Amino acid sequence: MMSAKLWAPALTACALATSLALVGCSKDPKEGQQAGAQQQMPPTEVGVLVAQPQSVEQSVELSGRTTAFEISEVRPQASGVVLKRLFTEGSYVREGQALYEIDSSTNRATVDNARAAIARAEANLGVLRVKEGRYRQLVGTNAISKQEYDDIVAQVKLAEADLNANRATLRNAEINLGYSTVRAPISGQTNRSSVTAGALVTANQPEPLVTIQRLDPIYVDINQSSAELLRLRQQLNKGDLNSSNNTKVKLKLEDGSIYPIEGRLAFSDASVNPETGTVTLRAVFPNKNHLLLPGMFATAQIVQGEVPNAFLIPQAALTRTPTGQAMAMLVGADGKVAPRPVTTTGSQGNNWIVTEGLNPGDKVIVDGIAKVKPEQQVVAKPYQPQAAAPQGAAPQQPAASEKKADDAKKEQPEQKPAANA
Repeated sequence: MMSAKLWAPALTACALATSLALVGCSKDPKEGQQAGAQQQMPPTEVGVLVAQPQSVEQSVELSGRTTAFEISEVRPQASGVVLKRLFTEGSYVREGQALYEIDSSTNRATVDNARAAIARAEANLGVLRVKEGRYRQLVGTNAISKQEYDDIVAQVKLAEADLNANRATLRNAEINLGYSTVRAPISGQTNRSSVTAGALVTANQPEPLVTIQRLDPIYVDINQSSAELLRLRQQLNKGDLNSSNNTKVKLKLEDGSIYPIEGRLAFSDASVNPETGTVTLRAVFPNKNHLLLPGMFATAQIVQGEVPNAFLIPQAALTRTPTGQAMAMLVGADGKVAPRPVTTTGSQGNNWIVTEGLNPGDKVIVDGIAKVKPEQQVVAKPYQPQAAAPQGAAPQQPAASEKKADDAKKEQPEQKPAANA
């Protein structure tokens, strides 16, 4: 009994010390791990692009369709039966080249009749002129009256007028005879002939015999929305865009290839199509090899002007707020992330054209923008475009989340003893 009484205070002191030790062990490791984790996480590395102002060409891509430079629908100007086609369908013909031969027997008879009428008029005029000469002598001797002389003079003038009329009739008949040979009004490529030998054609018929198209140069008709055209003109008026009187146009064909020769913008329609809300622009392209044919679809890249003092920023570096405001993340002098609203006026390739919101020398975050937030401490390194930051940044996020999940799993078993305690 005595020994038990002596050991009781000692046992009580040991139990109290043990409980205090357990309590200390249950709290200090958790707080230590959290503090250690915070100390072990280094600042996030980000790739930055140093903003530098430059003059940037502002261009726009619009769909269009090719159209022949000149189109001529050949119709006969004389009636008759087609005797012969004098060209090969689909071939190139020159201006003035004979295309069809129409039966000209009727027109030749008309020409012969006009020539005979002229001969008769000339003979009649000759007789009257001789008679007028005799009367002039007789009236001088008062052998005939003045009235008779005036009558013969009038007959001479009438015969001269008849002769001139017959000559005009002959010229008209010869013109109609020339229409018996149908000639090409322009140089260009022919398509399929609508008639063959033996077909009866009439003057000025509605259906053309053949259509000729001039393909070098060639037009490309482009449709641009009226809203885009209005925005462009406002930029020109404000001086935000320097225009060019000889606007260059590049062409992308249906197979994705680029047409090797640049064209120029010829004109723009003065009115908006009320059905589509677009304005038609027309560009002219050299087409010596006839690679472009009428009716082809193409995408035209039009250089609208030059934006002075603009910044080219990769598209991956800018985000949009719910209201549509473009935002850039910058690295400040203190190494912290700062958001900055910016204004864009278009794109060039994979870059945005930024006109407001940036200053020369600003460090814009491009690589790793998804891993940072405002006021976060980061380490800036030069952005490498070939690293493909937009594609490489996405796979890193799952890895970071997995690491956080593993840390959470490690912490959970350590928290259970503290709860039990």
